[in-house]
Amino acid sequence: MVFTTRFRGGPNGFETELADLGIAQKNGSPNHPQTQGKVERLNQTLKRWLTARPRAATLSTLQTQLDAFTDYYNTNRPHRSLDRATPASAYTARAKATPEHNHGGHFRIREDKIHANGTVTLRRAGRLHHIGVGSELAGTPVRLLIHDRHIIVVDPTTGEILRELTPDPDRDYQPRGLPPGPKKGTPRQGGMEPGYRYPRT
Repeated sequence: MVFTTRFRGGPNGFETELADLGIAQKNGSPNHPQTQGKVERLNQTLKRWLTARPRAATLSTLQTQLDAFTDYYNTNRPHRSLDRATPASAYTARAKATPEHNHGGHFRIREDKIHANGTVTLRRAGRLHHIGVGSELAGTPVRLLIHDRHIIVVDPTTGEILRELTPDPDRDYQPRGLPPGPKKGTPRQGGMEPGYRYPRT
């Protein structure tokens, strides 16, 4: 699930980043040793390397051992499959792909209904966002037009745009940016207009 959410409906953060860079993601088949062989061979080498050292008593000690293994495996240990070169030297010697073949990002259309609290929810990059639209529209069916981080909330019956935003990825709730309280010109409870000051007693 860290690498793909294709069985759950929407892309996670890793998949979104690859799509933004124009990188085609290719995953091996689950439970298919022929396509997972290389990473399993790496796991075997790592386990043997850790077994030959004192067992780590803390996570920080284990992380230090893993960092040492990563440096040794990539920059010191010669590999037969690379004609005795190291992975680091083979990697730096090759030309790198660039995001010049970006196909325009990720598009999605989603049907929903505004919740009683005036929000619709949208999961993007593995994180659930609550998008404020307005409690006065509770129960209204809506259509979300999503292009990467740009979102438009539309009334599918009238075509009216109810909300357009680029959500803050670090916030779960996406407010409308309106000041608190009733809309300007809306009578308050008791019939008093906004701005009315009660006399002191």
